[in-house]
Amino acid sequence: MKCFRLLVLFFISSALSAQELKQPKLVVGIVVDQMRPDYLYRFYNRYGADGFKRMMNDGFVCGNTFIPYTPTYTAPGHTCIYTGSVPALHGIVGNNWYDKEKRKNVYCTDDSSVTSVGSTSAAGKMSPRNMWATSIADELRLSTNFRSKTIGIALKDRGSILPAGHSANAAYWFDNASGGWITSTYYMQALPTWLMQLNAKNLPDAYLAKSWNTLYPIETYVQSTADAKSYEGILPGEDETFPHRTDNLKNNKYESFRVTPYGNTYTIDAAKAAIEGEALGSRGVTDLLAVSFSSPDYIGHAFGPNSIEVEDTYLRLDKDLSDFFTYLDNKIGKGQYLVFLTADHAVAHVPGFAKENKIPAATTSSSSLRRSLNDTLQKEFGTGNYILSVINYQVHLNNDLIQANKLDRTAIKKAIIKTLMTQPGVMRAVDFENLTDAALPQPVYTMLANGYNQKLSGEVQFIYKPGWFDGGESGTTHGSWNPYDSHIPLLWYGWGIKKGKTNREIYMTDIAPTLAALLQIQLPNASIGKVIGEVSGQ
Repeated sequence: MKCFRLLVLFFISSALSAQELKQPKLVVGIVVDQMRPDYLYRFYNRYGADGFKRMMNDGFVCGNTFIPYTPTYTAPGHTCIYTGSVPALHGIVGNNWYDKEKRKNVYCTDDSSVTSVGSTSAAGKMSPRNMWATSIADELRLSTNFRSKTIGIALKDRGSILPAGHSANAAYWFDNASGGWITSTYYMQALPTWLMQLNAKNLPDAYLAKSWNTLYPIETYVQSTADAKSYEGILPGEDETFPHRTDNLKNNKYESFRVTPYGNTYTIDAAKAAIEGEALGSRGVTDLLAVSFSSPDYIGHAFGPNSIEVEDTYLRLDKDLSDFFTYLDNKIGKGQYLVFLTADHAVAHVPGFAKENKIPAATTSSSSLRRSLNDTLQKEFGTGNYILSVINYQVHLNNDLIQANKLDRTAIKKAIIKTLMTQPGVMRAVDFENLTDAALPQPVYTMLANGYNQKLSGEVQFIYKPGWFDGGESGTTHGSWNPYDSHIPLLWYGWGIKKGKTNREIYMTDIAPTLAALLQIQLPNASIGKVIGEVSGQ
């Protein structure tokens, strides 16, 4: 009987050991800020074998992935990826939004109750407290009784804080004042030794000293338009095109650093240092590292998706990814880590470039739009400031004024919509509070509904014509429902992932549920996505 019991215990122990092998040692989430999926194919022939191509050829490609809400900005994008939810439910309705209670615009990760760690600037007064939902990183921590470590890293605070979740061990972001990585007292009281050592190397200065020239001869960039176009922006503190002489910068040099491919390399430096310093992936439980590459967004905004700067950025990012994957192979073990790569949004072409090629496009101004709306309402309803904010393509009414003067709120909204429809760039304007009455194509209706948060959104939503946006004479932006902003890449590679591709329509909200299925853990608490069966094997 004793031998039998020992045998049973042996088999139970073996079964538990086998069960422990059903999770990867490390999950690495990669978000490329402002990446269009066509970049994977436009530049494919110039990529090496171990960067993007490794994920595309040896992993699983979801080739028809979309954002299911508007506005398509950085903060809601990172939040959606990791929560499997939408602004209507997770509370991050934009990078900024109008707070009806505070009567002012607020920033997505602002937190005045915390202070900077690693700098004396105010750049560290940030936390995830404005996010209402848990992320997949939180659920991973909960699944192991908080033994798993989760860390976020990005130049942008919102790119590191929101993915890492509420219970994260840390989130780190770049500070222009100190030229290094910082965090906030939400996470810790002092930077870890490994990060102080990395900051002490002053790598941004070393990278800037190299200047930014094209990786290959500039005439070989045949997938891009000519350099030095009038509708392209410039690096802060610099007035040249290639070569970008960042070695001569005196003012705003760290702001300029963000607008170079070296920001991506520096992010990889920090990711490796975190893996080494925190022993990620080598502690007997699954850890999660959320890495966001912010520089492509800065570069894309300034120069546009058809610029040589963007092509060069992705050729260099491909090399950075190749280096990182090789590092993970050696450090964690090939097949022992799981990676997904996606984007928080894509981007529109620069209107100047579009018009140059006979494609309809233009810019407009939300500030002039607000003035026009107020002027119209004052003529019809009397003196007063009726419009508190025009933000995220939404109009926020001064409801206190309307109520105090016993005005017809419905009539005011109708007047706003009528005025908006006289604007040359506006295609549609709808009463957000009665969205079901709007005759919209179903995909657009769904995206608006998913983006509408009763506590945080405005009363009237307007939609620009394709190719139109709120902007200036140079550069470009994103934020709309259109495919050029909402169509994103999604690649899976590594532990548990088989080769393959699907062009089935998939949504950003499906990423976190698929991770939950792969890791066999609970869904984030506001998740509405579906498991991608081709990826999870279910």
